Amino acid sequence: TGVQTCALPICGSMTFWRHRQIGWTLALLAGTTSVAAPPTVAGWTGPVIAGQMEAPPNREASGLAASRATPGVFWTHDDSGGAPELYAVDTQGQRRGSVRVAGVENKDWEDIAAFQRNGRAWLLVADVGDNDAKRGTVRLHLLAEPNPHTLRPTAALTVQPEYTLRVRYEDGPRDCEAVAVDSSGGIIYLLSKRDTPARLYRLPLARAEGVVTARFVATVPKLEGATEVDFFLKRLLGKKLNWPTAMDFRADGKAVLVLTYGAALVFARRDNEDWPEIGRAHV
Repeated sequence: TGVQTCALPICGSMTFWRHRQIGWTLALLAGTTSVAAPPTVAGWTGPVIAGQMEAPPNREASGLAASRATPGVFWTHDDSGGAPELYAVDTQGQRRGSVRVAGVENKDWEDIAAFQRNGRAWLLVADVGDNDAKRGTVRLHLLAEPNPHTLRPTAALTVQPEYTLRVRYEDGPRDCEAVAVDSSGGIIYLLSKRDTPARLYRLPLARAEGVVTARFVATVPKLEGATEVDFFLKRLLGKKLNWPTAMDFRADGKAVLVLTYGAALVFARRDNEDWPEIGRAHV
């Protein structure tokens, strides 16, 4: 059990980078144009360009999740100011179609999670961005994952969310871009972005009326890599390098991936180990 750090190159366009061993797919967007060659790390052989993203329209894929219903399909969306739509792309980044989430706005969509529960495939859209920490509540929209075969590249499919959770943090507003669902435990986790160290919160996945409180459970004290690329990027980005921008659980529940501006950190999970314990013990 432990954490594995993978240094990631930075690119100037939205590109699919696929990790050969781990099997996650990441979409990265950054402001520089140079691509840094990743160092050799145990279990890591570097990313492979799989294709160019054709969606979302504003060219900022703020979240990305692999379909739990249809292999080879990924869901993504725009950041703040974009349409309240989800975009389905294939493994080359080619657009398969889009879904408009009815009755909601894209105030600051920052992440998306795909999971299975009670025999159904679900998507969670996390409207949780809050750069200035001023939002009294944020929104988590839950919807049944649409069948990609019903999508059309030229017309959006409209879908009603099954329910929306209005969420407040128990200790005041937080900026957050990393949200994941532990479907086996029925828990949503949120990892704050601008706190040092990052703060982990959780709340029940179940439908609820009114405002739900996200409870603080742990800090993740050190989200950084130890490679030459990491040290180089730290000189450029400072503390921002270690800010978490995405999080996801492996489908079998045996690991969690946290993506920062500089690295992808993979936390292995022992049997029945609680997620907060992983963050405290292995980082």
